Amino acid sequence: MPVFRLTEAIVFPPVHYAEPDGLLAVGGDLSPERLLLAYEEGIFPWYSEGYPILWWSPDPRLVLFPNELKVTRSLGRVLRKKRFQVTLDRAFADVMAKCAGVRRRHEEGTWIVPEMVEAYHRLHIMGHAHSVESWCDGKLVGGLYGVSLGGVFFGESMFTEMTDASKVAFVHLVALLQRRSFLMIDCQITTSHLQRFGAREISRREFISRLDEAKEADVPAGSWSSLDVDIDGMRSL
Repeated sequence: MPVFRLTEAIVFPPVHYAEPDGLLAVGGDLSPERLLLAYEEGIFPWYSEGYPILWWSPDPRLVLFPNELKVTRSLGRVLRKKRFQVTLDRAFADVMAKCAGVRRRHEEGTWIVPEMVEAYHRLHIMGHAHSVESWCDGKLVGGLYGVSLGGVFFGESMFTEMTDASKVAFVHLVALLQRRSFLMIDCQITTSHLQRFGAREISRREFISRLDEAKEADVPAGSWSSLDVDIDGMRSL
């Protein structure tokens, strides 16, 4: 199938035209309007510095349904000890910067290029992009960020500088999404790390169907900084 080249018009081709690896389109921009439309249609940007913007819609898609979260006994003990302080939307720029600094196997450089940082910061100001932070003794030691639309949280990246710090942030995120009746967390690409939390693969067709349902959820945009991050009472712990 062809890979589509985007124009200035803020539209995407149907996702079923994506290549077997999920690549759907090339080009366009990272304006808030285009990014939000992409997420609404099950598409996300992922590219490296020096390359054009690449847009993806993989099949299958890794997702976590909040009520299917799995927490190991060892992580449960860490959570109960409350070694980390967890906050929401208190250090979005710092979380993105630290995620960009993570060096992953089989990857050269980072896909969180300066244009991506600027674009997601705009979404953060608009109340669509959020961060979850783990602190220890006043230092930011782990966290994650992503995009929230309707009843779906689209996870983008996470980092950790201390054992279990990002895992603790993730569990607090899931607890928040459970309380707010979110239907799904999009994990995008399959990793064993997220599968251990209960994430599982579903077909792109099912993903789009569930996404269409979740988009109708009445979850307003806005800062999460004042929301409760308490995990007491979670069945998974």
